[in-house]
Amino acid sequence: MKKFIKSLLSQKIINIFFHLPKAILANIYYGFPSRKLTVIGITGTDGKTTTTNMVYQILKEANKKVSMVSTVNAEIAGKVVDTGFHVTSPDPFMVQRFAKQALDHGDEYLILEVTSHALDQFRFWGIKFNIGVITNITHDHLDYHQTWENYFQTKAKLIKDIKVAVLNRDEKHFERLVHLTHSMSNIISFGFSKTADFNPIKLPLKIKMLGEYNLLNGLAAAAVASELGIDHKIIKQTLENFSNLSGRMQVLKNSRGIKVIVDFAHTPNALEQALKTLRKETKGRLISVFGCAGLRDEKKRPLMGRISTSLADLTVITAEDPRGLLDSINQQIVAGVNHQFKENKDYFVVGDREKAIEFAIRKLARRDDTVGVFGKGHETSMNYDGKTEIPWSDVKVAKKYLNGH
Repeated sequence: MKKFIKSLLSQKIINIFFHLPKAILANIYYGFPSRKLTVIGITGTDGKTTTTNMVYQILKEANKKVSMVSTVNAEIAGKVVDTGFHVTSPDPFMVQRFAKQALDHGDEYLILEVTSHALDQFRFWGIKFNIGVITNITHDHLDYHQTWENYFQTKAKLIKDIKVAVLNRDEKHFERLVHLTHSMSNIISFGFSKTADFNPIKLPLKIKMLGEYNLLNGLAAAAVASELGIDHKIIKQTLENFSNLSGRMQVLKNSRGIKVIVDFAHTPNALEQALKTLRKETKGRLISVFGCAGLRDEKKRPLMGRISTSLADLTVITAEDPRGLLDSINQQIVAGVNHQFKENKDYFVVGDREKAIEFAIRKLARRDDTVGVFGKGHETSMNYDGKTEIPWSDVKVAKKYLNGH
């Protein structure tokens, strides 16, 4: 019945008459706690979780009292909180409860990872953001937003009424985002561009994490911390000691002479950047294992198929929360590959994700090869049938076959 009623109403109507009142009530109930905190909001298609955690670690190292909520982890009022999130921001009551707990603990700062769904659904209504960060805006969530323009405008909501906007100078939308900020907003840029306020020349960083995009995440975090008055020595030292988050370019050590990486890359841009990074780190062949989620953005499926088969030597197409649509999803991925390339490309379709990982590690990989397992990253459940979430871990499964089981 709930699904039927929802199908009759537009998302805009649902947002205004359900999500917004809920957010207003949450703010009233908890007393608008964010007004007494310095709140940093971080959004973007890719990199927002890593950047959120980087800013948090810098402030911690600077002995600041700070809480943080990301889609992977949360630390509120000095305690680690099990959020149970499945790649989304919490609902308004949880957001406000976290803010109240942070305030009661005496925290000065609250760092929030902000998704496009949450911005569209008013989950952060009433939160007074002091600093807003947009890491990048590329292709994602068009199943929900319908068009890229809608997605772009939704992301931009974070910075439209903000004191400080931290923006990626390398993005082609940079000037457009600047124009969307308030006339009194302070704009701070980061990127590889010489004109960026924070770039590798002005702030040389040796990030442990693989990928130039993680260097960009570090520069964005440095921009935020600098704006908050943190000493540059602390910023640099913290970023250079920052370790990988679970499922973010996570290297699985083994004695087989192959490199196995688990990464959350589930968008076209993230997959492309991850594969380009691994190509540079690979002596032998690069093997890509990925899939696309069911009941999510269909347009990215052929794109990701083309990206994987263009940049990897071998591609294994498999499940990634197919929600009962595995065959049609994989057909769309393959159709994208076949449309792009006239010559035969080396790809395999192995629907069962565990068997796909085993196939890549046991059957395909040789010494000096790299296997990248993409799409699930840190997530701890898998949805095959559209109804049931079963326990899952890319890391555990990969280790299982690396260790000879």
